[in-house]
Amino acid sequence: MTVFHGSNKEIQAPDVSFSKNYLDFGKGFYVTTYQNQAEKWAFRKSARYNGKPTVNVYTLTEDFSQCRILRFNNENEKWLDFVCACRNGGNLNESYDMIIGNVANDDVFKTVDMYFRGLWDKKRTIEELRYYKMNDQICIVNQEILPAVLKFEKSYLVENK
Repeated sequence: MTVFHGSNKEIQAPDVSFSKNYLDFGKGFYVTTYQNQAEKWAFRKSARYNGKPTVNVYTLTEDFSQCRILRFNNENEKWLDFVCACRNGGNLNESYDMIIGNVANDDVFKTVDMYFRGLWDKKRTIEELRYYKMNDQICIVNQEILPAVLKFEKSYLVENK
């Protein structure tokens, strides 16, 4: 499967130690199956950290038989609790090699934040999330499995649209 990672540089050998804390699925190397999403991430990272908006293209193995995977098939209470815990600095992700699910992007996180701050209950938050088109993300948490599951193919610079 082809996956993409938006950055401010080419990344042939990903390293989870460069990840920020407080992300949706915690610290890890994030990829997506949506090229457009990776391009947006590339612009954001290059604006924040300088460099050039770069999309790295990888092949992700589809044999995860040796991996401990947590998969969220949709936004539900478990997804909401997990994202909120990770965004709050929790380390729930460390029990897994890889976490797959939807992105709490800026628009989605505005809704999640209403729950996070105690203004909405879980039911209302989950109901509101159905109005958003969600993009996926795959967070590879375990550095040791990265070379076995992810193969660098190429990178390209993203042109301003």
